[in-house]
Parts: sequence; structure tokens; C-alpha cells
Amino acid sequence: MALYEHVFLARQDLAQAQVDALAEMVSKIVTDGQGKVVKTETWGLRSLAYRIAKNRKAHYVMLDIDAPGAVVAEIERQLGINEDIIRYMTVRVDELEQGPSAMMRRNDRDRARGDRGDRGDRGDRGPREDRGPREDRPRRDDRDAA
Repeated sequence: MALYEHVFLARQDLAQAQVDALAEMVSKIVTDGQGKVVKTETWGLRSLAYRIAKNRKAHYVMLDIDAPGAVVAEIERQLGINEDIIRYMTVRVDELEQGPSAMMRRNDRDRARGDRGDRGDRGDRGPREDRGPREDRPRRDDRDAA
């Protein structure tokens, strides 16, 4: 059997439970076709690079699949019929990625950075040495009039 990475985008107005149900539907198609879903990742609600069918955001779900090609054709047929799916893409890979995908590692890294807030770790920059006091310099509208 071949190895595939399958990603689909679901409409933004769906609840997370409905997105999970769509992922379960795909998993059921795979298992019914004598394949197996190795990993399922939900990347959450993310902004799209451009509008697709009047949607600016979408729920992203990725599945790592070990199944024959006929199963992938059936998955794509079912997702093409489903109006809750905006886009889908299946890529055949030589080996499945172990551990979390790049998107999940990115989310973990962003969470670890935390809120940067007012950048309290930096002190006040103070006056700049190359300029005089602020009051001595002409205002921008005074310079434009001259």
C-alpha cells in the first residue's frame, strides 16, 4: 500500500465537533478500504491567503494515510460532494513524517514565545545623541511650508 498525506479545509462556520466528524468520515472510508490512518492532526481555524468561496478562514485537518490508490480516489470523490469542504489535497510520500508536522511544531513554538506585551525586558532608549532636543527642531508642517 502507498503512503499519503491528505489535507482538507472545512468551512469557517462549522463547529469543531463537525470538523472532527468530517475527519472521522475520512478515517472510516480509509478503514473500509483496508487502509489505515496513521495520524490525524487538526490545525484549527486559520486565515486563508485569499478568499475561497466567500470564506476568509477555514478549519485545517491533516491525515497521514497508508492505503491503496482506490481508497484515495474514494476519499476525494466524497469530499468533492461534501459542501462543507472548501479544498482538499492528497500527496503521495515516500515515508510518513514521525512526530508532529511542521504546522504543529510552529504552533507549539508560537505558544512557547508567549505574549511579548510591552517588551518590558528592554529599558528606555533615552535621547539620541545625533539630534538636538525635540523643542529646537522645526515641526514637520513648518518644514513643508518653507
